[in-house]
Amino acid sequence: MADYRIRKYEDDDYEVARDIFASGMSEQFPGIFMHALKQPWSQLFLVCLLCALLLSSKSFLFPILALTLLLAAGRQGIIYLSGKYIEQSLNADLLDINKTYLESKGSCFWVAESNDNVVGTVAAMPSKEEPGTLELKRLSVRENYRGLGIAKALCRTVSDFARLNGYQAVVLRTSVVQHEAQKLYERVGYKKTNEYVWESIPGKIMNFTIFVYRYDIAAPN
Repeated sequence: MADYRIRKYEDDDYEVARDIFASGMSEQFPGIFMHALKQPWSQLFLVCLLCALLLSSKSFLFPILALTLLLAAGRQGIIYLSGKYIEQSLNADLLDINKTYLESKGSCFWVAESNDNVVGTVAAMPSKEEPGTLELKRLSVRENYRGLGIAKALCRTVSDFARLNGYQAVVLRTSVVQHEAQKLYERVGYKKTNEYVWESIPGKIMNFTIFVYRYDIAAPN
């Protein structure tokens, strides 16, 4: 087990908390790109394009080069769109963490600290979609500190907070490419209750699915 403690967010944690979120989300870029490539329309388009280039070109090298450049451009497009999501989040609830989470009733933001360094974050606020439930948000742990039980402890911190504040359940959302996050939530007792395609043009094109998980709070004896 890692030597760590979980505490409430403080003003001095601002930059590192935002960086942990941005770094964690940036790690999803390759997974999103591979998910897009696995879509049937994407594979059909690439095969048809390669065949057309091979038939119209006397060189085998040119079609391969053109396809490589197209894939590189597509990857950059994924990075750009994902970067915009990170930017929007940093300018939304993470712009003023105190105001969003610590000054609002029924909300909170925690950090995990190890060797005097903040290495993980998690937040919670009342769910807008499901009244009476708490929404877990912004769970992220530095890569070098994963597999040490910190993420599980952060999840327990949220469920304990929900229990103390009278919430019926904790809900969260994660994406189709976040496989390790899905396994984590299921290991700590969350159940998948719904899924939907991200409501945006890129989301619909990539069939980018969002999974909804729920953890029911046991009634006190």
